[in-house]
Order: sequence, then structure tokens, then C-alpha cells
Amino acid sequence: MTLRSNGNVVFQCAFHVVWCPKYRRRVLGGRIEARLKEIIREVVAEKGAWLVEMEVMADHVHLLVEVDPRFGAHRLVKAIKGRSSRILRQEFPTLKSRLPTLWTNSYFVATVGGAPLEQIKAYVEDQKNR
Repeated sequence: MTLRSNGNVVFQCAFHVVWCPKYRRRVLGGRIEARLKEIIREVVAEKGAWLVEMEVMADHVHLLVEVDPRFGAHRLVKAIKGRSSRILRQEFPTLKSRLPTLWTNSYFVATVGGAPLEQIKAYVEDQKNR
């Protein structure tokens, strides 16, 4: 992980983030998975964060992201979940019929300060093989 700077602060803030569709429904496959990955990349870039690794499972999403501490992980996750829910439900009407909302309100987030970034990255990459 490299040191980053926003002009006032030099930082190294990486987070492992996980969230699920409502009722942990297994709806994140095929074209929905591909589109979700596009949306996540767009939002992360737009918000000035850095996507280190991403894996989408049928019933949950793993991200490893670096976030400017002025912006914060919460605001990034809120932006990703909000935009992806709106776009995916518009583009894939079957999601509207199966779920009242796409995502649960909750999510998991942990800093990865104590573990080597490569170890966390390998863990996220390996999720599909489990």
C-alpha cells in the first residue's frame, strides 16, 4: 500500500467492505454482476477513492478500497449502494419484482492496517473459489 496525499494530509487508509442484497438473495450473477462491477468502478473513481480488489458473489460483495479520510468509507459505501441499486433495478426489472430494495441497510467494514494489503487482496480474490 502506498502513501497518498490530499494536499493537507498524508494517509494510508484501506478498508475491507462487505454487503449483501436484501434477504441475502442470490441475485448477483451474470449480466447483473458485470454491470454492478462497472458501477462500482465508476463510483470509486468519481469519489476519488482507489479500488484495490473487488469480488461479487451471488449473495454478497467484497471490496478492498483505499479512501481519503476526509471523504470516509461510509460515504463511499452509501454512494455505491445508492447508485447501484437505482441503476440495477432500472436496467433489470426482475430485481424489482423479487426485492423491495436491492441492498440491506447494513454492511461490514474493517480497516486492514494490521494485515499486509497483499494478504487481504488474496483473500478477496479467492472468494469465488470457496
